[in-house]
Order: sequence, then C-alpha cells, then structure tokens
Amino acid sequence: MWRTWLLFDPRRALVALFAFLAVLALLIHFILLSTERFNWMHTASLVDTTEQVAMQAQTGKSTLA
Repeated sequence: MWRTWLLFDPRRALVALFAFLAVLALLIHFILLSTERFNWMHTASLVDTTEQVAMQAQTGKSTLA
C-alpha cells in the first residue's frame, strides 16, 4: 500500500478525492430535489400551506376575496 503513495502525491490525491465527493454529494441532492417524491423543499411549503388552510378553517376567515 505504501508504494501507491509513491506514485501519487497524497495532498493532491486527497484534495481531488474530497472535491469529487463534494461534487457527487451536490449532484445527488440536486437530483433528489428534481424528483416529486424526494423534494423536501416543496413538501415543506405544502405543509405550511396545509397548516394555513387548517388555521383558516378553524377561525372561519378566508384570505381569498
């Protein structure tokens, strides 16, 4: 194993590895955000909207008018 590090500079290899992993993580998150099932940002806005509708139903007030 130690001979591998004679072929590659450890600092450059680790920086490249961490950069690759960061790009991969961002790519995975953006792919998940683009799907309907796993888009947690869209789900949060739906929860807020549902809570607002529930509060309006309890108070009897409507913002539509």
